[in-house]
Amino acid sequence: MVKYKCFNCGKEIDDKTVKRRVRCIYCGSKILFKPRMVKTKVKAV
Repeated sequence: MVKYKCFNCGKEIDDKTVKRRVRCIYCGSKILFKPRMVKTKVKAV
């Protein structure tokens, strides 16, 4: 299950809701994004 996040209000939105309507259900914004975890690899010397 994918969670999208609204760029305007910051609330999480379910992927089932996004498939029906490409707007935030809380504030009406059209800009949604998928938050991703950035993994940093550190090389030991």
